Amino acid sequence: MSTKKHTKHPHLAGEHRWGDMGQLILFFMFLGVWITDSFLFQYSTSLEEVVPDYIRVIVAGLVLLAGWYLARGGMKAVFGTVREKPEVINTGVFRIVRHPIYLGAILFYLGATLITMSIASAALWLLIIGFYIGISRYEERILTEAFGNDYLEYKKKTGMLFPKLRSH
Repeated sequence: MSTKKHTKHPHLAGEHRWGDMGQLILFFMFLGVWITDSFLFQYSTSLEEVVPDYIRVIVAGLVLLAGWYLARGGMKAVFGTVREKPEVINTGVFRIVRHPIYLGAILFYLGATLITMSIASAALWLLIIGFYIGISRYEERILTEAFGNDYLEYKKKTGMLFPKLRSH
């Protein structure tokens, strides 16, 4: 496996070697498409006329807020907490999904797309979701190797990028 390790965080199992670069490339691609389509040429923003501004802003604001909450909580749990020995993180936002930082990013892109109703941005958003699914699956193999049954039990209870609907 081509795994990136964090030297400042030896308690972490690792991540996809190209995950950070891929995220950066997709961010700038999205930003370029979103700005170009939404504010310059407006070639695929016709839905903007169908959905009133106040609805778009409220829904997008809630989506952006949820994304911020998940990403911030995930970053704090992963990088802001030092653990003596490596273990499965299954508290806080990690009770909602196994990859809250990635879900937070997905929600960020969705929120931006909803504000301007850019169809071109929505198409790129689908590609971004595919990217996050791919790197999540890769990292899940690393986590399964590192934590075995503990991680497999966690997987049964918690959705990868989208919450599991549980019956209590």
